[in-house]
Amino acid sequence: MAGGVKLIIGLGNPGIEYQFTPHNAGFLAIDRIAEDCGAVVANRRGRALTARVRLGGQEVLLAKPETFMNLSGLSVQALVRELGIEDVSEDVIVLYDELAFPLGTFKIFRRGSANGHNGVKSISGTLGTEEWIRVRIGVGKPALADGREIKAGGKDYLLAPMRKAELEVMDEVLDRVKDAVEVVLTKGVSAAMNEFNRRPEDPEKDSKDPKPKA
Repeated sequence: MAGGVKLIIGLGNPGIEYQFTPHNAGFLAIDRIAEDCGAVVANRRGRALTARVRLGGQEVLLAKPETFMNLSGLSVQALVRELGIEDVSEDVIVLYDELAFPLGTFKIFRRGSANGHNGVKSISGTLGTEEWIRVRIGVGKPALADGREIKAGGKDYLLAPMRKAELEVMDEVLDRVKDAVEVVLTKGVSAAMNEFNRRPEDPEKDSKDPKPKA
């Protein structure tokens, strides 16, 4: 392995018109990590824009594929080969938008199916496995006051620019995503899942927890 470099990929579509759309949450997360590390994601390699940084005491390659979402796997596969990564289940972390989770939330997983996400489908297809770490960043819409859930409208919603209020919520989440990635690198994915997938201030989660034993 080439110096044990970790590969952190954010998914999205290249082009200024897609920059602040829900589907580009992964790109926004990569940019936030790079910004905090004093780097710019601008080097072209492996069909992606990349930046090499140190995060959590480790050497990391941040990447934003330029292949468009549906072909993200081609870029990921090229970078995995170039970096000499042998264990994608430990050394590849992918950040991407998740319509099933409300805006303002995210969760970390060791593995999983695509759930209709074409970028994820492409990555699992080219790598030949679903065993890679992912951070799924919520972009779904909250329930209405009467309890009905707003259906996000799929592609139209995902590719339309977020409103100012939505961007403010996303902005706060990106900081927590960066912290979560750092914990994955320093303490491992299980510790990160324990810390970030169960947030004590999340009333919805608390309401679903079983009642404590007397």
